[in-house]
Amino acid sequence: MIEEVKKRLGQIINPVNGKTFEVEQRWQHISVNQDKLVLEYNRDGISPAEKRVVEQEIIKTLSDLIGVENILVKTVSSQSQDVFKALDKATPSPTPNPEPSAPAQLKVGHGTIDKKKPVPGVGKIIAIGSGKGGVGKSTFTSNLALTLAQMGKKVGVIDADIYGPSLPMIFGKRNEKPRSNSDKKIIPVEAHGIKFMSFGFFINEQDPVIWRGPMLGGVLNQFLFDVDWNGLDYLLIDLPPGTGDIQLSMIQNAQVDGAIIISTPQDIALLDAKKGAEMFKKLNLPLIGMVENMSSFICGGCGQEHFIFGHDGVQKAVEQLEIPFLGKIPLEIELRTGSDQGVPYMTQKNLEGRAVWNSFIDIGQKVDHFFNPTPDKAKSGLFSKILGFNK
Repeated sequence: MIEEVKKRLGQIINPVNGKTFEVEQRWQHISVNQDKLVLEYNRDGISPAEKRVVEQEIIKTLSDLIGVENILVKTVSSQSQDVFKALDKATPSPTPNPEPSAPAQLKVGHGTIDKKKPVPGVGKIIAIGSGKGGVGKSTFTSNLALTLAQMGKKVGVIDADIYGPSLPMIFGKRNEKPRSNSDKKIIPVEAHGIKFMSFGFFINEQDPVIWRGPMLGGVLNQFLFDVDWNGLDYLLIDLPPGTGDIQLSMIQNAQVDGAIIISTPQDIALLDAKKGAEMFKKLNLPLIGMVENMSSFICGGCGQEHFIFGHDGVQKAVEQLEIPFLGKIPLEIELRTGSDQGVPYMTQKNLEGRAVWNSFIDIGQKVDHFFNPTPDKAKSGLFSKILGFNK
């Protein structure tokens, strides 16, 4: 079938000049990937309106061979100047390191699907998703990174929420402008011992991002492979809500080692969180477990515990999904104010021993044990049961 597909696609007409794509050699990539037909062509000189005409013709040409829902069309372009002008206006801030010689630049062409490959210099990659916005995922990601760092790990974070980047605020680095090194790699910004990269560094906070999915995947691809992450034990990826282009681009391009799902105990949040978990399962990504965030609030006045978003919803969900439960994180005012003020909770030593602090320590240990099990946890089978190792 693939030969017939290629034959038909070669006859697609460029509406700009009437020439076929075969004559102009526009096809860059045609393959079957996870039961989907993945097509990629060079759209230089083709306007958005003409692009729609081309892709309607592609669907019409192939509709009798393969279902429309199984056709994924992507584009590449060397002419995306109109998409990202903010970089030209950015003024790089002074840096104490004389080695970097230029501001970091983003390539805003469209993303591609390649074979999965490891990120150079990174031990394990962990995706952190929720399926739904507003459940505290970025705050969780940043504080988990700090927890792992307290355990002696070298940690980095990618803020993959292109539409709503928040890590520059959480880490207190809103005015930073990344630089590039002599190898043309972007140097990640560092705060509290954590290396991190965010799209928020490349735009004004007030500017909306009006981009299509393939271009978002291209930026994430650059954050994975064009940033100098050398020396990391863990790279955490703070995903945007949903189960769309960003998540698929990441999982299809990089060797992600595990995923964490975070949700409030509220039923409406759990609906989307379950979808996120099922997406990771279908993409054969190991699920480290699920976290219940905002599990309860202890009133400073009355001292009582209040279950604002429901009770034990995530614990019930993990039983249905058959995945591990990593723990609960209650609400504390300092968790919110720390993120707003650029001083994350797990950097404030005066909070050590409180409920939220202890929850992050417990979850951090479970995450690390997932990849580095202790000898007792690694033992299994009849012999270990006889000796009591699994008790």
